[in-house]
Amino acid sequence: MRKIGILVGLSLILVAGLATAGYAWASPSENFNELNGDVFDDWEVCRTRAFGEDGFYQVSEATFRPVIAFESLGENAATAYRLGEQFAGEYTNRNQRAEAIFSFVRDRVRYTSDIDQFDHEEFAQNADELAAILEGGGAGYGDCEDSAVLLAVMYKGAGYRSAIVIGEGHTATMVHLPDYDTAPVLFEVDGEPGWVWAEATGRNNPLGWTAKEFVGVTLAAYEITEEAIVPAEPTAPPLIAVSQGGGGSSSGGFPTRYSFFGIIFLLWIVPSLFRKKRRRAR
Repeated sequence: MRKIGILVGLSLILVAGLATAGYAWASPSENFNELNGDVFDDWEVCRTRAFGEDGFYQVSEATFRPVIAFESLGENAATAYRLGEQFAGEYTNRNQRAEAIFSFVRDRVRYTSDIDQFDHEEFAQNADELAAILEGGGAGYGDCEDSAVLLAVMYKGAGYRSAIVIGEGHTATMVHLPDYDTAPVLFEVDGEPGWVWAEATGRNNPLGWTAKEFVGVTLAAYEITEEAIVPAEPTAPPLIAVSQGGGGSSSGGFPTRYSFFGIIFLLWIVPSLFRKKRRRAR
């Protein structure tokens, strides 16, 4: 997948809040603007829609690209990336460091629906908006894509490869930890083994716990790197994540494999399916 290392640099700025709602946070987006009921940030990324060439995940009928993660990488790297670097300085053992980052996000970000927090059915926060609150000692609030983006960026700052993965009605993070033997399930991403599921939306989930409906199925994944923040319909072929080895089993209520295009098609034509679900360990 071709990666473009050109990003727009903006400083972390304290924003008075959304023009369309009364929320205040620290964010690299200086302004939020509403157009036809959707909210856009300074990079012209739509925060209230996952699909389309300007959506925060740029979901199309064929693939997706989590452009919102690039707002906190490269020249834009700020609080979230810096937090990851701090964990790298504190933990020399890579597995322990990965667990510590996961626990930090799981324990400090309280699952809250977008409609309750932002009065929008969908509203994605970038990694720095949540991280700034956590760095100040407060509790963050968000749903699954908020935790996933924050985890993915923090893992990059801590020296890991990370990816964002989407399945039916849900999104999460994967981190590349080939020596993490305690994970009940490992994943292959485009045939490369050693990827561990990071599900931070449940209060008791350990790193590597995976909901049974995502075991033994085909999922769409995107490894994040420094990329340009531009409205575009992604054209790169999708990455495919499939569970392998370890414990776990597929749910009897789901087919044993989802096709990538089936997932994307459902997300594209029925946006209401992208209502994030809190995943709890059982």
